[in-house]
Amino acid sequence: MDRDLLTHLPVVVAVARRGGFALAAAELGMSPSAVSHAVRLVEERIGQPLFARTTRSVSLTEAGKALVETAAPALQDIAERMDRIRGVKGRPSGLLRINASNIAIPLAVTPVVAAMAERFPDVTVEVFADQALVDIVGEGFDAGIRLGEMIAQAMITVRLTPPFKAVVVASPAYIGKHGRPRDVADLAKHNCIGYRLVRSGGLYRWDLNDNGKDVVVETSGTAVVTDSLAAIDLALAGVGLAYVFEPLVRADLAAGRLVQILPKTAIEEPGLFLYFPRRASMAPKLRAFIDTANEIGRASLRTPDRVA
Repeated sequence: MDRDLLTHLPVVVAVARRGGFALAAAELGMSPSAVSHAVRLVEERIGQPLFARTTRSVSLTEAGKALVETAAPALQDIAERMDRIRGVKGRPSGLLRINASNIAIPLAVTPVVAAMAERFPDVTVEVFADQALVDIVGEGFDAGIRLGEMIAQAMITVRLTPPFKAVVVASPAYIGKHGRPRDVADLAKHNCIGYRLVRSGGLYRWDLNDNGKDVVVETSGTAVVTDSLAAIDLALAGVGLAYVFEPLVRADLAAGRLVQILPKTAIEEPGLFLYFPRRASMAPKLRAFIDTANEIGRASLRTPDRVA
């Protein structure tokens, strides 16, 4: 085995995963020139170019794709086994990469990472906020966090939050100026803050309950966002109605900064889940995250006002 080739394979995989030399360099803590040198060395050893480079993009060649498809799973397996070996001798350690939707960060990630910083200082949790649903294995993540209904059945799941409702909210200032919608049909007369779906590019249609029937409502308004937290900020500013998950606005509702609109139309979502492939479940760093999340979840059940 060519030792230089083996040493530099993780660099090639990182460039492929991040889609560029600069991004891979930032992830690996290397200079871009060092990354380029590592890739060039592997290309020389193999005798074929691995990447097609332009001024705007970097893409895998056929040879590069074949190499990455072989090397990436093997490198991931080695990393997981090394983590388990280190975990046997002492505390969990290593880099835990998690892909999470933006809403999951305040609801399910921040409290766990904060607790882990105290309990497991040798584990670094890297959280990648991503609205699109990605292939966590192919993208090199240890786990993902999404709503239960969005997760593939082949994945192992761990509940992180209780079920919660999706609600329509507005500020008292907006209500004072424009009034309240009287029913679902009346939403068409109001300025509704839209939500752009990152993957499809379409506008999200609000899922509501209309007199016992689940309906999908198309809305329109003067603002469109790709982040629920931005929609909340706009609602607080009196721009319009926002459709968000209730735990995100619980404090604002309690303080009167926001008001729930048409409360009987709210539907219940299954809650947020951590998910990962079966082989990853034995990694000590992931087990540490799960155990910490479970402890926080049990504590939240004893403290009803706390968001899980």
